[in-house]
Amino acid sequence: MPSLGMNAAYAAGTNIAGVTLDPFHAFNFLIEIEGILVGGFSECSGLEVETEYYDYREGGVNEYVHRFIGPTKYQPLVLKHGLTVINGLWTWHQEVTQAIDTGTFKRRNGTVYLLSKQKIPIKWWNFKDAFPCKWTGPQLKADSGDVAFESVELAHRGLS
Repeated sequence: MPSLGMNAAYAAGTNIAGVTLDPFHAFNFLIEIEGILVGGFSECSGLEVETEYYDYREGGVNEYVHRFIGPTKYQPLVLKHGLTVINGLWTWHQEVTQAIDTGTFKRRNGTVYLLSKQKIPIKWWNFKDAFPCKWTGPQLKADSGDVAFESVELAHRGLS
């Protein structure tokens, strides 16, 4: 007789109890940096972690290749939102560009919160020691009625 895996058994049990395990929606999120909500963003990407590995072929072993763990890389977080009079991210980026010679710019910690339909945090990712490494302004076109967007990339030292 086939047996159910843990996920299938849990899903079957919760469905009987009237609880559904729908996936979370990606459109409801907040960004917090140093305890301050820094604005409503229309897009956040870069929640990505990759651990490199190295292949090693052992002489006389033809059935497989040894794989050894290498360094872990974190992609920059890319935050996009409509351009407003609040320019905290631009100011932070300018602080970084002016302090490159002295190395005195401030790295900051923050959190990306995924919210439920009731606006309650249900998942979150903490990033540490971040600084803005790229700022992109809006594309200005006289024949367009689009919203002006800015984006900022945050280099950081890891997600937890």
